Amino acid sequence: MALLETIDADLKKAMLARDQVTRDTLRMIKSELLTLDNPDELAVLTRAVKSRRDSIKSYVEGGRQDLADKEQAEIDVIQRYLPKPLSDEEAREAIAAIIEEHGLSTKKDLGKVMKEVRSRHPGQIDGKLASTIAGELLG
Repeated sequence: MALLETIDADLKKAMLARDQVTRDTLRMIKSELLTLDNPDELAVLTRAVKSRRDSIKSYVEGGRQDLADKEQAEIDVIQRYLPKPLSDEEAREAIAAIIEEHGLSTKKDLGKVMKEVRSRHPGQIDGKLASTIAGELLG
């Protein structure tokens, strides 16, 4: 529950600072965490970022940059609570190490690689990026 305590403290700070974006975003995240029985905090935060990225794409396509900017501001708030993502090069090195460690060599092994990436680097490597890199390395 350390994440909820951190969010509560940051929510109070945002309220005192009259930071509406942070306040509203933290309220939404807190609500999601409290409504789930035994929530996977990382999954909730990751899902929140992903849904906002999807919304940004739709807003940009629809010519609503103002709404896209609001969604991006919310992503910036949520990312404070996620593990630092690995760079593309760090992700490539981590995936290559997993492949070498397990002696994997064909595209059939992609599922094994992805499972290991998710367990070792939760929230640090985007799934699409990991899949692309693993596909290249196993190809």
